[in-house]
Amino acid sequence: MEPLTHFLAGACIGRAGFNRKTAYATLAAVLAAEAADLDILWSFAGPVEELKHHRGITHTFLGAPFVAAAAVGAVWLFHRWRPARQPGKDHLPSRAQAPGPITKSLAPPLHWGWLYAAALVAALSHILLDWTNNYGVRPFFPFNARWYAGSIVFIAEPVLWGLFFLALVVPWLFGLADREIGARRNPFRGRGWAIFALTGMVLVWCWRWTEHEKGLAMIAHTQVASEPVLRVALEPYPINPYRWHAVLETKDFYQTAELNTGNPGSPGAISSDPGTDILYKPADDPAVQAAKQTLLGRVYLDWGTWAVVRDLGQEPVHAMAPPALPRNRRWTTVQFTDLRFDYSFLAERRTPDRAPLSGWVYIVDGRDEASEAMGDREQKLPGQGFSD
Repeated sequence: MEPLTHFLAGACIGRAGFNRKTAYATLAAVLAAEAADLDILWSFAGPVEELKHHRGITHTFLGAPFVAAAAVGAVWLFHRWRPARQPGKDHLPSRAQAPGPITKSLAPPLHWGWLYAAALVAALSHILLDWTNNYGVRPFFPFNARWYAGSIVFIAEPVLWGLFFLALVVPWLFGLADREIGARRNPFRGRGWAIFALTGMVLVWCWRWTEHEKGLAMIAHTQVASEPVLRVALEPYPINPYRWHAVLETKDFYQTAELNTGNPGSPGAISSDPGTDILYKPADDPAVQAAKQTLLGRVYLDWGTWAVVRDLGQEPVHAMAPPALPRNRRWTTVQFTDLRFDYSFLAERRTPDRAPLSGWVYIVDGRDEASEAMGDREQKLPGQGFSD
């Protein structure tokens, strides 16, 4: 999922009860809930290196305890820095500062064991949330490199945002009202709302899982393709749990379809046009074979469970200039696309060279790599250059 969902889920995890056990629980949970995405720093090494390491070791059961420990370490630094910013002050007022008798603080003391527990639960929530979308995770890496994807929730789901914002904003509004009437302050306000939001998230997952299974059953009992179907994938749309994008593979082609699981018996429940929704499997020519052996090819095919590799001929892409070659040499463009993401999930119009999570390689003379790119960025490669 995108960062906002992780941050909000971490805040709700912290406020669901851990904040009654230890100080800084919500802070630690928020940090740990998003810390796994620090693997984005690999983007400085280029887009292909980013793809290679994204959702890698930090998104695994092996890495989660270390991610949680890093979050607790950040809280420890904050805890050490905070008194230094306010010399002479403590969390509790001293007798000299207090106008009356010292009252016991309602906030819990700092308990490092509970703090680590909150961070660990939040770190594991990151893996679970990322599993629900169609990008997938490898939770058992490095012992098992297989990708797992629930494909039930879109990577940015406004319904979850609404649940989390409700859980965090409503208690704050109630707190403002209490201060207006002089009511006693409750430092743990919002626990019920946080549990409500987390429970609502699980119910959304169950609802979408049910619709996902219903969609697979619809495909299994309907003749969509003209050949036997080897495998099927259903990809989610945001907000609407009844709308799905289907990808079917046969021996000779891929075919896409739009599903409405809300009314499975209606004539338009499955919509697919054989004239526009079929992609014949491209030829595996020498340029394609060479592209598959490049860095981008190896990384992409390891991740792209629905990858399609096509020789586009001499078609330049916006991310990188074609190679400058002697007259007796020829370049060609090989494109990598994953059909899980090649649909208009936001109803925007895209050009073929801007399909989400696509990559391109310029191959020279059907054997040599000239350059490669993903999205809008070119991957810098050592030792490039061609001569007669």
